[in-house]
Amino acid sequence: MEISRRGFLALSSTICTSLLLGNNAEAVEGKYATLIDLTKCDGCKDEPIPRCVKACREYNKDRFPEPQKPIQPYWPRKTYEDWSDKKNKIDTLTPYNWIFVQKLNVDGQEINIPRRCMHCDNPPCVRECPFGALTKQPEGNSVINDKICFGGAKCRDVCPWHIPQRQAGVGIYLQILPKYAGGGVMYKCDLCKDKIRKGEEPACVTACRDRLKENAVFSFGERKTIYELAYRKAQEEGLYIYGDKQNGGTSTLYLSKIPFETIEKVLKEKKEKFQMPVNVENKIESKFNPIGKLVLASGFISMAAAFIGALSSRKTNKEDETNEK
Repeated sequence: MEISRRGFLALSSTICTSLLLGNNAEAVEGKYATLIDLTKCDGCKDEPIPRCVKACREYNKDRFPEPQKPIQPYWPRKTYEDWSDKKNKIDTLTPYNWIFVQKLNVDGQEINIPRRCMHCDNPPCVRECPFGALTKQPEGNSVINDKICFGGAKCRDVCPWHIPQRQAGVGIYLQILPKYAGGGVMYKCDLCKDKIRKGEEPACVTACRDRLKENAVFSFGERKTIYELAYRKAQEEGLYIYGDKQNGGTSTLYLSKIPFETIEKVLKEKKEKFQMPVNVENKIESKFNPIGKLVLASGFISMAAAFIGALSSRKTNKEDETNEK
């Protein structure tokens, strides 16, 4: 499939506008938040797959990547990330699994930690995406636009939790520079964006409540209400909170009987891929240098112009060949 001249113009406009205008550098609280109470999570131990994981996969299955094969490496790499033969892997985050339950033994206590995007108030992934493929929504969730994501993985690099995951063989890079740029598309939880826009709960939240009723692990609602609930439970039950200060604040809070410093220590000892650092400062609080933005944008403008010219020339040549026949 070839990208149309109109499509590339739209892509170039989106990229350059994002680079020039950027996103607000200040933290902005979203409308909603999620509370995950680890004192109640048993990982759905009597079921083949945790309810939250199953619900997420079912709701988002039509959006999972379908790579074009054979997948070719892109310069200068000699490898690529391909999870398409591991679609059923549920014990980690993948382009096909946007939430998983991390099982951990801490001082003889088993804890289960549902892990997904934290949906930060000032998400570094949004600020640092060079193509403007990531946006923060008014609801509080950060969303990847798979139509303009090149899979450069900058979002994963700057995420304190390294949440986004890449699938090669899909995305716009195949239509533009399949051998030299991008690498696929990045995927992560977007908090069931279509559902929460309608005032509904994310699929993971609903599935957990269907199983545990009033003892559900997940609570979802207006941010102020969720934060107040978390602080009240922490004080009344002697629990620890995670997510309210990390990375400048997030829309996802955790409660635990075990200090998160202890949890992080065990995660480090086990060399877990996904950790829970307690001291997480937001590195994107300062304003982006506007001159640097213009320089960067000018490079993309030149690149866009070159590709548009090439595509136009190719289209003209094809039309000439058709007319000659």
